[in-house]
Amino acid sequence: VQLQASGGGLVQAGGSLRLSCASSGRTFSSVAMGWFRQAPGNEREFVAAISWSGVYTLYGDSVKGRFTTSRDNAKNTVYLQMNSLKPEDTAVYYCAAGGVVVGIPRGYDYWGQGTLVTVSS
Repeated sequence: VQLQASGGGLVQAGGSLRLSCASSGRTFSSVAMGWFRQAPGNEREFVAAISWSGVYTLYGDSVKGRFTTSRDNAKNTVYLQMNSLKPEDTAVYYCAAGGVVVGIPRGYDYWGQGTLVTVSS
């Protein structure tokens, strides 16, 4: 499974961005997908995850109510809609593929290259 994240950029606080993560693997529809982020000097932080069917989702406490993850298995793509962005959301965002919906990095086997999100105050 190869993953390509995109959609990052510079946005003002309070704004929105939508990240995409495209998969080249034929097994995309059978894997859970997760989003993590990492700011300079910080550990990788769980953001969101979605089951293979899209029915189950899980969110990190810091993004609940502001971020939404979804997927389109026909397009082999998972999305992260980020609203009400804050400067502390600034980080490199990674998508990952794994077997179950979990909030820890070691639960995922494949990782994308990351896309930078910068939120200005």
